[in-house]
Amino acid sequence: MQRVRCWKTAVQLLKSACEGAAKPSTSRKYSHLPPQGAGSFGLLFDIDGVLVRGRTPIPAAKQCFKNLVDRHGKYKVPVVFVTNAGNSMRQAKAEHLSHLLEVEVTKDQVMLSHSPLRMFTDIHKMRVLVSGQGPIEEVAHNLGFQDVVTIDMLRDAYPLLDFVDHNRRPKDKIPPTKGLRPIDAVILFGEPIRWETNLQLIVDVLLSNGNPDNVWNAARYPHIPILACNMDLLWMAEAKSPRFGHGMFLVCLESMYKKVTGFDLKYEALIGKPSVVTYNYAELLIREQAKRLGWTTPVKRLYAIGDNLMSDIYGANLYDHYLQASQRTKAQMQAKSGGGGSETVEDALKMTSAELGGASGVYGTEGDLPEGCSSILVCTGVYSREEGLPSDPAPAVNDQPIFHGHRDFRFDPSLTEPTFLVEDVKEAVELVFQQEGWPLE
Repeated sequence: MQRVRCWKTAVQLLKSACEGAAKPSTSRKYSHLPPQGAGSFGLLFDIDGVLVRGRTPIPAAKQCFKNLVDRHGKYKVPVVFVTNAGNSMRQAKAEHLSHLLEVEVTKDQVMLSHSPLRMFTDIHKMRVLVSGQGPIEEVAHNLGFQDVVTIDMLRDAYPLLDFVDHNRRPKDKIPPTKGLRPIDAVILFGEPIRWETNLQLIVDVLLSNGNPDNVWNAARYPHIPILACNMDLLWMAEAKSPRFGHGMFLVCLESMYKKVTGFDLKYEALIGKPSVVTYNYAELLIREQAKRLGWTTPVKRLYAIGDNLMSDIYGANLYDHYLQASQRTKAQMQAKSGGGGSETVEDALKMTSAELGGASGVYGTEGDLPEGCSSILVCTGVYSREEGLPSDPAPAVNDQPIFHGHRDFRFDPSLTEPTFLVEDVKEAVELVFQQEGWPLE
């Protein structure tokens, strides 16, 4: 299948977008430079299970954020909120966090699971079917997609497709099919409300080559491109046990497609934690914030704070390995300039294309990269010392481990081991400041 993006071009687009963003209202007198002899770092915060549980803020979150801003409410270090949620606009999520944490959060600090889709410019002009909930049509347009079809629009155009719920079937005369121009690609933003409807109609689109007016043709393979955001199998809200996430919806879709056709569903891209492309994007946002703080030295280290072993911890560790391999590769290329023979980043890490998520080839040419990324696991969400490890690989039948990651990611137990384990986000921030030699008032 022809790939639908060019990462290097995407990086330049992201840089342009960041540089063209509205400047913050702060003046340079509020800039915060690293203390003498201290390290320069950035913080990546997961949201659900780290800062909030559903609509309820975790008490430690309010406390720690009071220490992250000065008396003017301005951040002392670069902060980005990296969530696999994707059912809202960045501005709405920023306002929600501002209210819960009682500090100002701007949309430039918020990264949703679908945010990297801004860089996939090759598909922005395609006709795309979007699945999820919330203002997904507005979200798609905001990301750059120009021709968007929702599941509800598809239902309306083809009234015979959605027949699972008897109450939604046409009561009397069946309305005629309106027909739509063929769909070129499918974008999965997050778990929908009516799983059966979305699963049925997405399979219809895949097996009809984008035109549900046609009969299924399982022999037409591979199918049109699918890009999926958010691979979380589980997430934590107010309930005592984790809830099913979009990763579970993907498991259903993959199983249905395989059962009907005999073929594996193929993704053009998997976006959101733990894919490397998500951390690439977050690092660029951190870098831009550091510039706004007046930092002239590059950010040397990132700290990713999360509660989910298979998204937050696996992703941060995977990104750290990628950074290490990238530095080795760059050094080899410099040492053998013109001589060739240097191994690639993919060879060094043996990553799958899903894990890279389109990030291949960025590093080795980019400067001012972080030296590494540390993962910090908190015990206020999916992970719990008392209740076990619902997302941690555990012994199963025939001693085979239970892997809660996505099908297209490797199972590497070492990547689920956090650099640090703490009780909550307040303890995590205190640990980071101590590690980097910063005073925490």
